[in-house]
This record gives sequence, C-alpha cells and structure tokens, in this order.
Amino acid sequence: MIDPLNAWWAQQLVLCDWAFDPDPLSVEPQAALVRLQGLGVADRGELGWRLVESFGAGGSMADPARLLAALELVALGGAAGWLDETTGRAWAHHLAAEISAHHRDLDAWLAALRRARSAEGWMRGDDGFAEACEALAALEHDGDGITWERLGEWLAIHDALPPLWPAEQEAQVWRLRAGFAPVMVVPAGEEDWSGLAEWLVDAWQIQGRDDLVRALLWLGAQGDRQGWDLDATRLLESDPASRYAWLNKLEEDEQRYGRVLLEFVEHGEPLEWAAWDWLRLVDLAWAGACLGWLSGREATDFALHGADLVLHRYSDWSALARAYQRGRSLFDGRNLLPAFEADWRLLRQSPVSPWRPALQGLVGHDLLERSQRAVRAWRSDPRHWVLALAAVREPELAARQGPAGPVSATRRDDARQYLAETLDLHPEEGIEALTRYWLPAQAHHLNQLAADAAHGALPPAETSFGHADPEGLVQRDGLRRGSRHAATIHMAEKYAFYLQMAMDSEGFDTEGLASLADALRASLCRFYPDARRLMEAWASWEGLLPEEEEPSLALEIRWHDEDPGSLFHWLDWHAGEWQEPGPRPSLSVFTSMALVGPLNSPAWSLPHPESERECVSIREWIDGHYALQGAEELGEFLEFLLESGDRQEYLINYAPYTLNAARLGSEIATLESGECSDEERTHLLRLQRVRDNEDGCNETDMAAWDVAQVVDLAIAARQLGWLEEGAFVAVLERAHGLAAAHYSGWEAYARGLYAGFSFFMGETPERESFLAGFRQALIAWLTAAPPLVGPWASLEFPGARPRHWAPMHVDTLPGDSRTLH
Repeated sequence: MIDPLNAWWAQQLVLCDWAFDPDPLSVEPQAALVRLQGLGVADRGELGWRLVESFGAGGSMADPARLLAALELVALGGAAGWLDETTGRAWAHHLAAEISAHHRDLDAWLAALRRARSAEGWMRGDDGFAEACEALAALEHDGDGITWERLGEWLAIHDALPPLWPAEQEAQVWRLRAGFAPVMVVPAGEEDWSGLAEWLVDAWQIQGRDDLVRALLWLGAQGDRQGWDLDATRLLESDPASRYAWLNKLEEDEQRYGRVLLEFVEHGEPLEWAAWDWLRLVDLAWAGACLGWLSGREATDFALHGADLVLHRYSDWSALARAYQRGRSLFDGRNLLPAFEADWRLLRQSPVSPWRPALQGLVGHDLLERSQRAVRAWRSDPRHWVLALAAVREPELAARQGPAGPVSATRRDDARQYLAETLDLHPEEGIEALTRYWLPAQAHHLNQLAADAAHGALPPAETSFGHADPEGLVQRDGLRRGSRHAATIHMAEKYAFYLQMAMDSEGFDTEGLASLADALRASLCRFYPDARRLMEAWASWEGLLPEEEEPSLALEIRWHDEDPGSLFHWLDWHAGEWQEPGPRPSLSVFTSMALVGPLNSPAWSLPHPESERECVSIREWIDGHYALQGAEELGEFLEFLLESGDRQEYLINYAPYTLNAARLGSEIATLESGECSDEERTHLLRLQRVRDNEDGCNETDMAAWDVAQVVDLAIAARQLGWLEEGAFVAVLERAHGLAAAHYSGWEAYARGLYAGFSFFMGETPERESFLAGFRQALIAWLTAAPPLVGPWASLEFPGARPRHWAPMHVDTLPGDSRTLH
C-alpha cells in the first residue's frame, strides 16, 4: 500500500533533480552526506537552522523555494543517518501541511515555485524546471503517485501535527540551545557539530573533559557577567566625569566594551546580561555530549542547571534573548540591540521554532532538583569552600571549580612570594603554621563588642590616660549593627585566602590542607545555616571593619548574595561534626593571654610550637631582653616574676625612700656628683622617678608589669616548645589569679602596667615617645577604639563581676555561661 506522505514527498524531490523513488530516504548514506556538504550543511545543527528558516517567521506565506529545499534536506538528513525515520516524517508532515495550506493544487504549487525560481541555489534553470514540472504532473496520474486531493485527505485525517523536536521530558531543556543551533535529535553525536574540538580549543582553550567541566561551572557561578555587573553598579553611582575617566583608564582592547556599557547606562537599558553566560553553559554542555566527554546524563544535568538559573531570572523567551543580546554586545564591543528583532525573529515567531512552548514550565521541578544535586556534587569537595571565599578577593579563582587542575609555575611562585612577604609564612614551617591565622578569639571579641554596643554597655571613651580616638569610637559604636551576625566570617574569609595561597604554593602537605578546608567548611556551616546568612554577615562586618589599604568588598559580596549562580549558593551546606582549622581557647585562657596588653600584639588564638626559622627570632628576643638561654632558665624566671618580680624590687629597694625624703635627696645627690656605672645610672634614674612620683609609681600597684611579662614570656616559651600546653595553661592560670588578687578591673590594671612600664624602663632618648605610644595603646585597649587593637573592652577582668551582654549567637568562646545556646 502506498504511503501518501512518502509518495507525495518523493514526487516533490523530482523538482530537485531526483529520480522518482517511493522511498524518499533511499539515497546511499555517503552520497547523502556529500550532497549535504555541497549544500553547505556541515552538521545536524546547521540542518536544524535551515529547516526553521524554511518556514519563515510567521504572519506571511513561507518562501516556496525554501520549503522545497527543506523537503530535500530532510530526505538527505534521513538518508545520511542524521534523522531517524520518525523525525524525518515529522518534518515532511509539517512541510506538507504548510505547502498545502497555501497552495491548494499542483498548479498553484508549481506556479508559486516558478515565481520563486529567481532564488539562486534553490531552483534549476528554466528548461530543467519545466521538465520536472511535467514529470511531477505525470506522477500524479500513475499508480505510484499521489494526487493533491489525496494529500489533502491524508492531512485531514492526520490533522494533529507530530512534534518536530525531541519530545522526552529531559530533552526539553535543549530548546534553550536553539539560539546557537536547534537540537534535532538526542542523544548527541559528532554529526551534530562539525569542527567542534578545534573550536573549543580556539574559542575556549578547552582541550578535554576537565577543562570543559571547569568552564561549565565557571559559566554557572560567575562567567563574564560578574565583572560587567560590578562595573555597571559603580558607573550608576558615578557622575558623568567619573564615568568617562573610568572609560579612559581602560586598556585599548577594552575601550569598545566600555563604550557599549556606558551607552547602556546612559540610555537606561536594563543592566542585565546573565543569559550570555547561562545559554553558553547549555551550549557547552551539548558540546561535551557531542564529543563524548560528558555522558548524556551529565550533559543534561549541566543544561538543566543553566535552565534552573535562567528560570530564576527571566519570565519569557524575549526577555532571555534580549539579555543575551546585551551580553553579546558587551563581549563583542558593539551595540547589537538595534539588530535584536532581525537576529531573533525566527526563534521568536517561526511556527516551528523550538521556542514555541512557554519558557516558564519548560522543565519539570523533579529534573531541576536532580540537576541541583548533580551540580552540588561537582562542588562537594571542601576545597570549593576555600575557592568561594578566596574568589571574592580574587575572582579569577572561580575558574578553578570542578576537577583540580595543575597550578602554573607563575602562580605557584606568586603564591609563595605572597606567603613569605605578606604573612611571613614558609612551606618548611609545615601545615601547623597555618593555625596561627585562625582567630576564634577575635570573633568572640567582635561579637561581644557588638552585643554591648547594641545595649549601650561599651566602656566610657574617657580613661585615666586620655580620651579615645574619635574615629575609632565611631567605628566601635557602629558595631551595634553587627550584633545579629556572627563575626567568624570576618577572619575566616582572610583565612580562606591564605589557605588558597598555601594550596597554590604546592609547598604544604596536600592532605593536611584538605583537612583544614574541611574544618573551615564545618565551622562556617555551624555559624551560618545557608549562603544568604553568611553573605549578610560578611557584608555587615565588611562595612563595619573596612581595611584601610584594601578596597571594600561590599559590592562583590552583594553580587554573590544576589546572583543565583554564585558558588556560595551551590556549596555543600551541612554542619556535620564541628571542627575548626585551629584550636579554640577557653574564655579564661583568652582572658589570661589578654593580660599581656600592649606589650605585644593581641593573642587571638592559642600559641603553638613554631618552625625553627621563627624560633630563631624568638630566642634572640628573649636573650636580648632577658638574657635567658633555655627552657630551664626561662621557667625559673617565670617563677620569679609570679612570686616576686620587679614589684618586689620596688618594694624593697625604692618604696622605703618614700618615707624619708632627706635620705632620698642625699642618695640622688651622691650619685649625681660622680661617675656612674650602668647599674648605678639605672638606680639613679629610678630614684629620681621615686622622688618625682613619676607616673604615680609610689602610689600604684605595679604587679601588672610582672603579670604582663609572665604572659608575654609564656607565649614565647610555648612557641619555642619550652612549655607544653598543660604547663602553659598552668602559668596562665597563675597569672590570672595574680591579676585578680591585685586589681579590680582593666582600668586599674592598665595604670599598674603603665606605672611599671615607665618605672622600669631603661635610659633611652625615645622615652617620651615610648611612653606616649604606650598611653595611646592603653587608651585603645581600654575603649576598643579602634575595635581590633586589643580585647580588654570585651572581656571580664579576672575575678570581676560580670558586666557584658550575651551575644545573640553561638560564635563565642567556651566558658561563657551567659551565652545563649
């Protein structure tokens, strides 16, 4: 029995110089491929475009020459194996319906073809075409042919047009790729994209599966849009002069981009172009499937991820296409919006466009959830937490998601230089050295200050040493705005950047670094339940504690919060067992370490044994200041400071003079009248200070001077390995008790420390500047102005009654019984 559609189709191919054969797909595959190449159809993607073009953009009759050419292309595609029989017949059915709708009989059809024959490449010459028309007319009347009336009857019976594009639920996502080339058949194959491997190398520098995956994840998480978004935001906030100053500073090859962006800004064009990244994500996923670098499931999941992001932002195909056009304009450096209607008319209006279904609802929720799990699996390695945090400061790092790739020699050397020059960190120190940059006590301090600020319970700005720095006070008081957000992110993001540099230096133990990355993830998941809470906290603390020498990250943080593709939204957010990259001191230990005051920088974390290189400088300091040569001597000296110390020397050798002014004056006169040894000179200076009651030395308990030295030396001893952790904590406990026995609070302790510092200072021409600097440091420590100078203002003094408010979250040190849990 004759198949009416095939018979009619075969008859029309006679007009294309084919011998009549009831099977329109009977051409030999190789001959079909050669013919397709001759027609400029190099792959299945181009075939799809030609077929869409053949129907026109709707609203008017399609070009009959193109319809006829499409019938030939479908036959060749089917014969070449590019289209299966079902797909080929579906296209032939649509073409037959289109032709029949406008040309009611053979004569009308042939007349339309005659009018269109001037379209070169589609028709044969006049003589050949006339002969073909006669042959076609004859076929309608023999046993193998089909009349126009029979075709109409067959179409009426089959009035429901079959789907042209892959109909499986998963395959619907590939409609998003139609802007590059329609996907006609799934699964993908090499015949879909001619010259693909070479194009990937030339256009993307992609040479294999790992490169491809990294590019796909980069497009989803950041792409070109982040830099454009940030530039646009800054331009919107700038005046015209600043905008053109920005343009003039661009490199020559970026000037065209800058001009297009400025044109968009100044003409009120929506500054949104994420489709440029997300549609290319779908395109590259198809490329991976075509080359077999991705399995069908992997490719589809990546494409679904692109669809997921698209559906977050665009309501319909037109909005999607226009956003893509804006992105392409910025990338090409020329405004392509005037060509928007022409460029996208077919996809938006063609009756056979893959974009006929609505964008929203194109993909089922279950498939989107599957893709979400798949994309998170690609980023499940805790290394991605480090990348996410570090890439806010260094966006190029976002291109390293997915499989870990090799680090270039230049990058490795830069990382080592950064670690050495900025952090004084060297690979030979080992992985343990990185724990010094994890500062949980600093987070506790900031959270406590924020809670106190919110309740108006911060220490007064006026101290016995003077008034706090006004700018520092403004910054301190502003911390009330951070009381809702745990402050760990403030130090954790810096730690992540250091950790990334350590990874890139390739000088540290790989497994150890991975363990630190996992601990970082666990810590952040404990304090922040999701990406939004983390970004809110980061933005809050970034604004409250800006870096003087670094540009603010506020815009970058906001971008990551708002962009649905940002890596932060696709990390593995689960707390699991709580661990940290470094030990978390107890509150009492932190308080004890804070007793060192301005004698040293704040101890925001527990000290640990340092590398030999670090130990050299520590030993030199101990030898130079205290003439101590080893652990035994230092231990004895610590015992001396705790039991008697410099405070006893004052009580024995100088306090009695306060009761006998005449004797004091005589002693001073005797020493001033002759030559003095160094020891006698020191004694004379101290007698003069007693005479003048300099800095209240005769009426101030100077035990704080001994306590501060004990803590300072104990920390050094722990770093040298001269004290084990238990012994170190025991020394701190004794220092804590000594401070509690002598003072009622930090203000009194500060006066004692200052008096001791002043009294026992050796002869030096810089004395006044040293004292002035120490006073300013004490003011800052007492008032927390600026906030990170020292932690006294956030800590209860040893033995004092509680006066601080409990923070609103668990980001505090253990031992604070008032913390809300």
